[in-house]
Amino acid sequence: MTRADDLRDVLVNHIAEVGFAAHGLHVRVGDDVATHRWAPDVREEIHSVAKAVAVLAAGIAVDEGLVSLDEPVARLLPGTAADDVTLRHLLSMSSGIDLPWSETMMTDWPDLAAEFVSRPSRGRTFQYSNASTYTAMHALSQRTGDIEGYLRPRLFAPLGLADVSWRRGPNGRVLGGEGLALRTEEMARLGLLIRDRGMLDGRRLVSAGVVDAMHAGWVDTGGTADGYSRYGLAGWEGPGRAWRLHGAHGQLIVFTGDAVVTISAHDHGGADGIAAFIAAQAA
Repeated sequence: MTRADDLRDVLVNHIAEVGFAAHGLHVRVGDDVATHRWAPDVREEIHSVAKAVAVLAAGIAVDEGLVSLDEPVARLLPGTAADDVTLRHLLSMSSGIDLPWSETMMTDWPDLAAEFVSRPSRGRTFQYSNASTYTAMHALSQRTGDIEGYLRPRLFAPLGLADVSWRRGPNGRVLGGEGLALRTEEMARLGLLIRDRGMLDGRRLVSAGVVDAMHAGWVDTGGTADGYSRYGLAGWEGPGRAWRLHGAHGQLIVFTGDAVVTISAHDHGGADGIAAFIAAQAA
């Protein structure tokens, strides 16, 4: 039995005890891997875990000298009301632009990105909204071309995801903050790349600094709950000493030390408890 086997077994037992509606589990500790499934191994929407892919897209563009994370969005999208808002602010939800999430936000305006950047900034105020990531990807595409096309040879193919498609909005742009469907193991590949700071199979896909920024330079969210008080570039600090990528309905990649635990699920309410248990067991 490896450390990954031991951790998997503890998690499987706990998930059974609490009744969390998990679909798949992938545990990596060091180089050891252990898995478990409760449901057929199909691709499922990863929801906000896709925000990490958006950050990686920006990071690769930074590495190629196409853009800076601290470049004003107004240079990329003329007509932006707030000249001091940058790509980093959009990706860390700290632009201060007030446009909260709603189920219909993609169709509430003829152009969500144009609506977003037309609004003034209130300063570095945190507001979690898919409009922010969507606008960041639209801005980035002004330098890279279509985001999915840009990522296919640079990220998707090296990760073995050459046939993955990113769902698009009414304007034909990738959704950015959601819209990717992956199997548990495929999502775990993303986790491995991030744990290893942009390296995969001896090849650097993105610079370490961009990956590190996912869980550094924290933005104070104003929240008080463990795991929701600070946000980086797509990553949440916590629970405990861990950090995580967290998509709706229980899509989780939890990082602590050399351990990465990836879960696909359909259980929104139970996800925080599972993340906390993972963090405590893997520490």
